[in-house]
Amino acid sequence: MKRITVFCGSSFGTDPLFEKQAYLTGQTLAAKGIGLVYGGAQVGLMGAVANGVLNTGGEAIGVLPHFLQTKEIAHNGLTELILVESMHERKTKMNELCDGVIALPGGFGTLEELFEMLTWGQLGLHKKPVGLLNINGFYDELMAFVNTMVDKGLLKPVNRDMLLVDSTIEGLLVKMEAYKAPETGKWISKETT
Repeated sequence: MKRITVFCGSSFGTDPLFEKQAYLTGQTLAAKGIGLVYGGAQVGLMGAVANGVLNTGGEAIGVLPHFLQTKEIAHNGLTELILVESMHERKTKMNELCDGVIALPGGFGTLEELFEMLTWGQLGLHKKPVGLLNINGFYDELMAFVNTMVDKGLLKPVNRDMLLVDSTIEGLLVKMEAYKAPETGKWISKETT
């Protein structure tokens, strides 16, 4: 993997481990020669990941919509900052630039971005690994709910297994390197879910 897109919060949250692990994620990517693609902000966990990359001599590319340039406060030390018009254009550009996706703790925006990338993979629009860095059990309830979707027949196990989960960045990267996308994308009919 040459570049990984990281989705995460524009705030730090209440657990100090989130910021430490976000920074470590950036350091680890840079140490492995993997470039960062992310939302372009200098604040919150987003800024921590970027700073971890930059302070370790790595590449950090931000993709930021014009209207968020002042709200999310664009990081001024990036390798490259790409300004786009919309949130959809942001995700499309981030997808074009990366070979995999990782979500760290975050809110609605992080989940929306994560699930869009999973959906694109489920539909066969990409074959990239998508991972959750489950820092301090942050995503435990989400994974329980994903299992409920499978139990209730609304998600196939093969599609659930597209979401790679680990509590450490090193472990997650190993899983991502070994990832093989499902052979068939989801097709829609009355008989399938």
